[in-house]
Amino acid sequence: MFDYYKKVVFENYANFEGRARRAEYWYFVLFNIIISFALGFIGGMINFEFLSTIYSLAVLVPSIAVAIRRMHDVGKSGWFCLIPIYNIVLAVTEGEKGANQYGPDPKNPAADLADHLVS
Repeated sequence: MFDYYKKVVFENYANFEGRARRAEYWYFVLFNIIISFALGFIGGMINFEFLSTIYSLAVLVPSIAVAIRRMHDVGKSGWFCLIPIYNIVLAVTEGEKGANQYGPDPKNPAADLADHLVS
């Protein structure tokens, strides 16, 4: 599960292209909340309240990037991230099966490769 978080932060830090599975997006959100809470708690204990803020600024770009890639997975433009309620609906919606205009299906890239080789 933590591998999804590492994938977003270290491998796709500012990657706004392609697609992100629901699991990648939601595990990133989960670990981001846990880490922010822990750093806020630790920052309060050591009298450095900005520790959580510094972390939040450090993961701002990958947070936006994974949200945009999640919108791409359901076949929508990244601009849909700006519509809060609809964004949540799209974030929990299963991605489009097969390749779409934003890239191959992250759940089954082998099937997309086979389709591409056949055509």
